[in-house]
Parts: sequence; structure tokens; C-alpha cells
Amino acid sequence: MPPSKAILSEYDRLKQEIEAHNYSYYVLDSPAISDEAFDRLFDRLIEIEQQFPDLVTLDSPSQRIGATPSKKFPAVPHRIQMLSLQKVTSMEEFVDFDRRVREGLESRSEIEYATEPKLDGLAVELVYQDGMLTTGATRGDGSVGEGITPNLRTIRNIPLRLSPQVAKSYPLIEVRGEVIMRRSAWEKLNLRLEEQGIAPLANPRNGAAGSLRQLDPRITASRPLLFFAYGISETSLTGLPDQSSVMRLLKSEGFTINDHIATAVGADKVAAQFAQLERIRPTLDYDIDGMVVKVNSFAQQQTLGQVSRAPRWAVAWKFTAEVAETTLQSVLFSVGRTGVVTPVAQLKPVRVSGVMVANASLHNEDELERLDIRIGDTVRIRRAGDVIPEVIDVVADKRPKRAEAVVFPENCPSCNSPIVRPEGEAAYRCVNVGCPAQLEGHLTHFASKGGFDIEGLGEKFARQMIADGLVKNPADIFFLTKEQLLTLDLFGDKKADNLLAAIERSRSTPLPRVIFALGIIGVGETVAKLLATAFGTIGSLRSATLEELLHVEGVGPIIAANIYEFFRNRKNQEMLEKMARGGVQFPPHHQRARSTRFAGKTFVITGTLSKPRDEFKRLIEENGGKVAGSVSKKTDYLLCGADAGSKLENARSLGVSVLDEDSFLKLLS
Repeated sequence: MPPSKAILSEYDRLKQEIEAHNYSYYVLDSPAISDEAFDRLFDRLIEIEQQFPDLVTLDSPSQRIGATPSKKFPAVPHRIQMLSLQKVTSMEEFVDFDRRVREGLESRSEIEYATEPKLDGLAVELVYQDGMLTTGATRGDGSVGEGITPNLRTIRNIPLRLSPQVAKSYPLIEVRGEVIMRRSAWEKLNLRLEEQGIAPLANPRNGAAGSLRQLDPRITASRPLLFFAYGISETSLTGLPDQSSVMRLLKSEGFTINDHIATAVGADKVAAQFAQLERIRPTLDYDIDGMVVKVNSFAQQQTLGQVSRAPRWAVAWKFTAEVAETTLQSVLFSVGRTGVVTPVAQLKPVRVSGVMVANASLHNEDELERLDIRIGDTVRIRRAGDVIPEVIDVVADKRPKRAEAVVFPENCPSCNSPIVRPEGEAAYRCVNVGCPAQLEGHLTHFASKGGFDIEGLGEKFARQMIADGLVKNPADIFFLTKEQLLTLDLFGDKKADNLLAAIERSRSTPLPRVIFALGIIGVGETVAKLLATAFGTIGSLRSATLEELLHVEGVGPIIAANIYEFFRNRKNQEMLEKMARGGVQFPPHHQRARSTRFAGKTFVITGTLSKPRDEFKRLIEENGGKVAGSVSKKTDYLLCGADAGSKLENARSLGVSVLDEDSFLKLLS
């Protein structure tokens, strides 16, 4: 049944209203309604789209949630090359650039320049055809980038559609800009990632780049990314004579424009703006590493042209950072609380920005390969953001003849267990929950309220029990005796009794909290409940295949791989067996159901039905069934509405029973 006029009108109003609120929140930083009110609008939009899937278009706010994970990014050629910029680092060098510009234009007059902060993020291009965002790509090598359209759609301050007037005037327009992560947002995100047992992001720039290049757009959607527009690809469009007019147009179309863009006539005034930008740099909530200076007039830009891959009409004036040279004496591999194995450069101590620096993180294996760093190398270091020591590069011509290559270990430096690199992550991890280097963090997580809820087992007690050798694995807590506890400085008679009583109560902890307590990377309380509901027992979860894990709604490919690897790690298996010997009951998890009519049956829902899919999902689950996202040999029924697609074909080819809505209701009754 097609949507009524009232539904169509409501749907169009919701789309416009939601995008207007997105603009107020993400661009103007001035929300007009509460989060709860916004959620109600969005939920209603999703409800309509589930009932009438054909209404969904590329400019729907729902397309910002994130699409199906990609196996790889396609190559996307840039219609007009995305040029890199030559750099200058002093007033003398900029004056020389200004001289070359005036000579190229055969002008004795001072030149008008457009200036803007040089953001430290990832450059991308957005292609709008007939006003609709159709393609998004990274800069790549300037000629060909990576197609990351689904990921870019998730960024809330990127307009999905331009105004009718602009669409009519410019049927094809390519907007260019930088995707960044604010420092405050990066810090909050790292706290959240650490709580989930996921490696923190090295810095805002890496955070933005890594988040934008996730194969799963749903991960990108969860990250606090912002897009700052800085121009368009084509400089011969009617009515846009210069950079300033382009920026005014982009701002009027809802793009976020940096507050510190400006124009200046002559080298001296540009230099004054550069000095002002350098002064305010510490107050900004995002990273910049200089100022971009462009000849403002597009006609003058075309006259000047380009050399190789850089324009003659623009330059990046970089801030000077204090850089010091020193020697790399060794590389140690440390294991953090969440199991991340991090290479740390041991340096010959050197003073940088008034501070003696002897160590610097090398982040991960990719960074080691990028630097091509070797023991004995002379390296250049700086303090990123004037705080964190980092290795910039290697002084190759000072490399000793017998410089020793740095080899990433195959086993954990702490416990010698094999380390793994989860798909989509840059970091290697030790997944042995008994690893001494991460045991304290594991133990406090294990005993937390969301886990076994063992009151009295905090960080101090955990640290002392580990130091005295009473606990080498979280399962050891179920074998503690009062005599052992009384040997510890922090324990008296009453505290020991209280802790042992709390441990006794925890032996019957519900299965969702047991799964959460295990500390599997990416498995928080919500995912733990989904797993308990899907598999029912710890034994079924332990033996689940990767395909079965991927069928659990809410579990993506990265988390599924983490779960699968966790239960195949020998030391984790030994820990679970020891927990069972210690009296942990691992009680089966039974989801409340009105009946068991669909017990053990797996449904997949597709097509347009008379009610939102969530209504049918609720009926199935309340009667003991399970709803999966894709058809497989283990699917019992496909509930099929109008306009079904590939899922119907898959079901027929696999011999899965296909139900229409009437057949389903008869089966239910």
C-alpha cells in the first residue's frame, strides 16, 4: 500500500526539521531542542521509512547512521586533481613566494590573498550532482582517492542535499575540505574506548583519519567527526569569481566554515594574520599546523597555473616547532591495561621545549614501517601539541652501517601468549586475560558492578593480591581463603569475611554479566546481553562459529572476530574451566517469552509490511524465536513483504520456508 499524502507530507517535514536541527547542533553549536526531542523526531522518521522503504533517498538523515560494512574501498578518480601545497616556514620565504606571484601576474600592485588555518586532519572531496551528495573520496595521491561515501554520509555537519537554486546553477559541484576531530571530543572518545577495552587513539589527527577509513561505516558514525569546507575544485563557475565568494556560498549552503578565514592585501598584512593565528593557536580546540595562503582571484590563479602537483598561487605557511635530534638507543614493547602492545622509543635524553625527553611512543607497527626506524638511528623529535613527545622522522644520511631493524614481537612481552591484530585496528593485542601486565585492569573490570559485582574488590585490593601472588588469573578469586586474605596489609577479619561473602554471592551471577566480566574487546553490557539472548548458555557461546556470531544483531565483524578469537585462546579456555571448578554456575539465560511457539526458530524479515518490522520482531521474540539479519542455511522462515529483494532469492535457493504476513499470523495463532 503506497503512503498517503499525509505520510508524505510528514516525512518531508521530518527530513527538513531533522537536518535543520543537525545544522544548529553541529555547525552553529547552538541546539534548538533537547536530545530527547530530537530522538523522538528521528525515531518517527525511521518508523515511516521501515513501513515505506521506497521513500528512502540519499538525502535522508537516516543515511547518516552507517551502512553495511565494506570489504574494501573502491578507487575514485578526481575529475580535477587535488593538488598538494608547497610550504614556507619563515617571513623571508613567504616574501619570496609573494614576489614570484607578482612576477607571474606581471603586477606592481599588492596581491589580495585569502587566508585560513591549516587544519591537521584528512582532506576529502564531496561530489554533488543535481544538488545531491553522490560520492565522497579521500585525497589519495591527488589523482585517485578512496571512495568512502557511506562513511562521509555519517558526518552530521555535511549537507546531504544543496538548495534548489544552487543545484540548478551548478548541476555538478565538487566541495573540498578537511575532516577533523576536536581535541575535547578526542579525549572523551578515548575515555569511552578505554572503558570498552579498545585501544585509545594516538591523537586527534590519527583519530579522524582512522575513523573515516573504517570498513564498517557504523563505527565512523559513532565517532565525533567534523567537516570544514575550504573550497571547490572548479574555479570557472559563473558567479564565483574568487575564493571569498566560494566560501560565502558554501556557508550559505550549510557547510561549516572556519571562523578564522580572512583576506589580506600584501605580504605584510598576511604576515600579521599569521602572527595572530600563531598567538591564538593554543586556545583552539582543534589542531592546526600553519596557515594556508591563496591568491583570492580565480582569474589570477588560472594565469599562475601549477608546477608538478602544486599550484603556483597557494602556499602552506607552517608554524615553526622546536625539533631536536637524538639517538634511538632501543625499542621496548609495553603492554597496557587493555592488552595493547605499544612500541616505545628509548632515546638518548635530549631537551625539547624546555623538557628532557627520554621516551616517545611509536604507536604501532604501521608507524614503525612508515618511519623505517632502526636501533642506532638519529631521529628528529618534537613535543606534539607542546606536550607529547613524538618521533617525526629518521635522519637517513646519519644511519650507522650496522643499524639493527626493529621487529614487532609475535608474542606478548609480559606473558608470552600470541598477540593478534584485530581487523580494522592498527594495534596488536594480548588477549590472555591472565596476562600480568593487564591483570589489575582485568581483575577490577571482572569484579565491577556490570560484571560479577564483588563489593570490596577495588583497585587497591586487586593490586595487593596480585603483588603477593594470590591472584594470577581472575578465576583465582573463587579459590581465595580467609587465611590468605589475612596475610595482606589491607585486610582485617571483617573485611576478609565481607569479601568472601561477596565472592560467594557472585558465583550465581547472571550470564549477561558473566560475559561482560570476561573483558572481551568491544563487548560492553549491551552486546553481552545480546550474546546471552542469542546463545543462551556459555557453552553455546564458546562453540559459536564466526558466521553464527555475525548473525547476532548488533554484533559487527570486528567484535565478532574478537569474541571468536577470545574463546579459542587456550589460556582463556583454562580460565573458564577454573571458574567452573571454583563454583561459578554460568546460569542459562532465558529471554522472557509469552510462549515457546517459535522456540529454536530463526526468522529473517524483508520487504514492506503493514507495520514496522520492529513490531514483527517483537512478536517473534515474545514467542521464543530469534530474528537474524541475513538468510543462511540456519534460517527457518523468511517473513516477506512487498518489494522483497535478494533475501527472497537466497531463501528460495536454500529451501527456506517463505511466509507472507497472513501466513505468519496464522502460524502465530
